[in-house]
Amino acid sequence: MKITLKDGSVREYDKSMSVYEIASDISEGLARVAMAGEVNGGVVDLRTVVSEDCELNILTFQDEGGKDTFRHTSSHILAQAVKRLYPETKLAIGPAIADGFYYDVDRDIPFTTEDLEKIEKEMKKIVKEALPVESFTLPREEAIALMKEKEEPYKVELIEDLPEDAIISFYKQGEFTDLCAGPHLMNTKTVKAFKLTSLAGAYWRGNEKNKMLTRIYGTSFTKKADLDEYLERLEEAKKRDHRKLGKELGLFMLREEGPGFPFFLPKGMALKNALLEYWREIHTKNGYVEISTPIMLSRHLWETSGHWDHYKENMYTTVIDEQDFAVKPMNCPGGILVYESEPRSYRDLPIRMGELGIVHRHEKSGQMHGLMRVRCFTQDDAHIFMTPEQVKDEIKGVATLIDEVYKMFGFKYHVELSTRPEDSMGSDEDWKLATDALRDALDSLGMDYVVNEGDGAFYGPKIDFHLEDSIGRTWQCGTIQLDFQLPLRFNLEYTGADGEKHRPIMIHRVAFGSIERFIGILIEHFAGAFPTWLAPVQVKVLPISDKHLEYGEKVYAALKDAGIRVEIDTRAEKIGYKIREAQMQKIPYMLVVGAKEEEEGKVSVRSRFAGDEGQKCLKDFLCDLKKEISGKVRRSMESKE
Repeated sequence: MKITLKDGSVREYDKSMSVYEIASDISEGLARVAMAGEVNGGVVDLRTVVSEDCELNILTFQDEGGKDTFRHTSSHILAQAVKRLYPETKLAIGPAIADGFYYDVDRDIPFTTEDLEKIEKEMKKIVKEALPVESFTLPREEAIALMKEKEEPYKVELIEDLPEDAIISFYKQGEFTDLCAGPHLMNTKTVKAFKLTSLAGAYWRGNEKNKMLTRIYGTSFTKKADLDEYLERLEEAKKRDHRKLGKELGLFMLREEGPGFPFFLPKGMALKNALLEYWREIHTKNGYVEISTPIMLSRHLWETSGHWDHYKENMYTTVIDEQDFAVKPMNCPGGILVYESEPRSYRDLPIRMGELGIVHRHEKSGQMHGLMRVRCFTQDDAHIFMTPEQVKDEIKGVATLIDEVYKMFGFKYHVELSTRPEDSMGSDEDWKLATDALRDALDSLGMDYVVNEGDGAFYGPKIDFHLEDSIGRTWQCGTIQLDFQLPLRFNLEYTGADGEKHRPIMIHRVAFGSIERFIGILIEHFAGAFPTWLAPVQVKVLPISDKHLEYGEKVYAALKDAGIRVEIDTRAEKIGYKIREAQMQKIPYMLVVGAKEEEEGKVSVRSRFAGDEGQKCLKDFLCDLKKEISGKVRRSMESKE
């Protein structure tokens, strides 16, 4: 048999061999770090036997498939430890996730952080036991009988929901057996650096009508140094948590009276408005017009758009004058009504319509998270209507705009091309045309990207931008979706150069995504220490004593008249205390004013960036400050707090 490796080289073998044996034949060093294999695109165990020609890639921890295999085995070690210590516990599911793994379990007595320490200790024993991990399959009835014998009702339910002809596989390590499709490591001894990180509630199968289970989260690495580095990042993330900082900085609040519906406080509105002003500035520069469409529209519109069939479970509905209406979850149908409000010619195209539209989507209560996952948010939408010849340039234009936005905030990012999902509408031909158009635009821009199969919108493929924040986490924000379907469903037209009617093509795109979510990301990215142009309070005037309040008020008035977001601290507190409080509020500039400053008509400048910057004429300080704000300059030094 011929085995084609990732580098294109071919190895020939005259007998069947396991993936591990092939890895050993390539290199003993490779075999030592191998986690799994990828055979013809599918991830498999190292124990999998290869008996015919194939493409083979040996996966290490550096590969996603290898990392997932390592962490999936970690979740089984966790479950085995739980069953040893608390045998009455029922097991649900335990997958690998982006930064680690979890296992959902059902126990009458809630787990505590002290329990996690005991479970970790038992996991270490299991690793030291170096238990071989073995796989086997059973017929359906025998599989159900085995799980009933082990008193695992959640596993029985999972098996019963599998197709009649499904191959039902199990993995065994020592006394522990679990229903699982795999793949897994060869031995528990490989998992040496791990940590259980938290406990949470999780509904069985994600359905809030089902029982609430306990989810035990953990992470694992091949090296202790990598685990320590990750845990340090986790601690840093806790310090930057936008919910904590949002409260401390007075930016927003969440109340029981409006679950998932954030309240923006005055300082939060200053931040939000600065962001929206920037949005309007770059969109005007790039030839967009701004529109606003109603928050609630009739059912027949959502039926025409396909949302009623494909998205109804996420929509809020009501009845007006005996007719069904829906609060909009997306802005696109409203934008389409604006397009068709008057006849269009090819000379009018492309039309770039931007909208800062408030949308509502029903999120389950367990999935909401601060500003990151809410039920009401402002989407920085735009819809572009164009001719087929304009598609490539318009996609490139949007990608360039999104690139400009992310660089403004200091984000790195990577790009994914998402293709047709199972639940979709339209012909194969249209989907191919749309997908090829997105791919061609990315290629012509020289952008690196990965293909994310089956993750497109129901009406078209998309390009997703995943930005990386200052502590290495990734967030999906910007997206470009190419849509042949909605123009067809709404019978949109334009008159071509030939005088005939033609169908426009449509782009849906966002740069920030959800404004609320983007603000949450910015809070954590900057740890609340925003660039001056974004800061809710840009300058705080600090009179040394009551005797200098009058001069302080003059400085305050001059800054306010110049359009600076400024506050003055008039309390009878010591100046050191006032400075520390302003630093805690992460205010970019503090102007200390006393007798000397008043006498010379100056201010003593302290900044978050460089500490004490000395005395300056107010006029000179204001001139420099306005340049920094208008140029959206991010001063390079970190906070001196």
